[in-house]
Amino acid sequence: MKLAEALLQRSEYQKKIENLQSRILVNIKVQDNDKPLEDPNVLIKEAFDLITRLGALINKINSRNNAVLLPNEKTISEAIVERDMLMKQRNLLTAITGKAQEKDHRLTHAEVKMNVVISQSETQRQIDELSQKFRELDTQIQGINWTTDLE
Repeated sequence: MKLAEALLQRSEYQKKIENLQSRILVNIKVQDNDKPLEDPNVLIKEAFDLITRLGALINKINSRNNAVLLPNEKTISEAIVERDMLMKQRNLLTAITGKAQEKDHRLTHAEVKMNVVISQSETQRQIDELSQKFRELDTQIQGINWTTDLE
């Protein structure tokens, strides 16, 4: 199994666990003399088994991510952290530009006028640069995921 396939399986397990939880919660209470549509104890056992398999899969993924190097000599784990930090920086700058672009709706001329104190063009340039770095790093990570065996 390739690392990318394991990541897809991890996502599938997580969705199944969420679904099982919803089904358990729907079936834990019934009116007197009624039976649940599904036995919550069976669903709980199924969820616990799936959680155990998910944990084992995550451990394998993490182990592999800590061992495999990208062309830039960083592990996949290090690259994932770097990618996440690039996205956080980009999201911060995007929120800042969004706030700076909001229109001030003054009712009268006597109200305080607000001025933007950052360069919109410089901030947008930084956003574009971060976006490009993110895409390039994400492409490297995705590429290695599809060529690396899990074990």
